[in-house]
Amino acid sequence: MYFFYFDESGSRDPDPSVTNQDGSTEHVYVLTAVGMWENYWKRFDRNIANVKLELADHLFRSKGLRFNLADCEVKSNWIRSPKARAEKSPFLEALTAEDRERLVATFFNQVTQLKLILFAVVVDKRKLHDHITHETLHKKAYELLLERIEHFMAEYHSRHNAVVVMDNTEKNLNQAVAMKHAFFQREGNQNVRFRHIIEYPFFTESNLSNGVQLADLCGYNIYRAFKRADLKYPYFQMLLPHFYRRSQGKQLDGLKVFPGDSELVAPAAACWQEIVQKANPAGSGEA
Repeated sequence: MYFFYFDESGSRDPDPSVTNQDGSTEHVYVLTAVGMWENYWKRFDRNIANVKLELADHLFRSKGLRFNLADCEVKSNWIRSPKARAEKSPFLEALTAEDRERLVATFFNQVTQLKLILFAVVVDKRKLHDHITHETLHKKAYELLLERIEHFMAEYHSRHNAVVVMDNTEKNLNQAVAMKHAFFQREGNQNVRFRHIIEYPFFTESNLSNGVQLADLCGYNIYRAFKRADLKYPYFQMLLPHFYRRSQGKQLDGLKVFPGDSELVAPAAACWQEIVQKANPAGSGEA
């Protein structure tokens, strides 16, 4: 079995003109999934939990601060924003910058060490139709992500199943996604039959799941690269080789830009070709 941990980056508001305090617009929405073979789950969780517990123990001994694992959640926004960190995460706020960097590096190191597989759908809200709502935007991204996971499972793990684990967000949105998931299980969609993705998605609190926290960290790097049209962003480049690739072909398999007429499609395809060429230096054209 494979676990797929989902998380989102950016606003679900379909209005691309929404402006942040820094003057930037929220024109990109990203839904990310991190895939993990079940036999790696215990090692993955232990590797991260051990560092969290070590840091928590140090804070108790040095400052008298007591934190349990649920208090040691890592979110990209809390790592990047001192204000958000001070308001939301006493644990991360109490750590030194070096310890925060070490903790984040521990998360990202799992991608390489355990050969995790990445998927993402990047929605360019500037190209959406007017009738799109925050719910239909999220459900469309979810559908496109499930398609890629089904293709991956069918190609590489056809005898096994996949389970989706998602951050618990809004009750109504959770239910809408679960109902869409159930429909896909029964009927499929116009592109694929979903034969390997089981049951309903499992919703969990993000502070209880290191997998969801990793999806959050990966998702921000993808979001940041596309929002700023900077696909040379080092942390995005670090993730690129770990996206799902078919055994044959050169298409964007694990990374989908939607809609297809977005200006983000061409640069995404270009950087993907760099990955294909690195994997096949002889120029065979096979990934």
